[in-house]
Amino acid sequence: MNSPYEVIIRPIVTERSFDQMSLNKYSFEVARTAPKEEIADAVERLFDVHVKKVNTMWVKPKTKRVRYVAGKTRTWKKAIVTIADGEQIEVFANNQSQED
Repeated sequence: MNSPYEVIIRPIVTERSFDQMSLNKYSFEVARTAPKEEIADAVERLFDVHVKKVNTMWVKPKTKRVRYVAGKTRTWKKAIVTIADGEQIEVFANNQSQED
């Protein structure tokens, strides 16, 4: 089993992810080899919440161009974690209250 810091790479902070927070869903970039059970355990240990469900997906590369050279962005794994009702992850809660 890997360290939770190796499993959870970074939180995904977008308008869509902030809208999903009202449904107790939080988005993270995770390690490519991490299974759902390991992602759930890492979130529970890092943020002290109870995970109800984990959905994972592969984000496909997009074509980008710099001048005349075309290239692609990297492929990465995204996890949407649903936590128990009445709980929230403080890192996101602090950001949300500052915007209001």
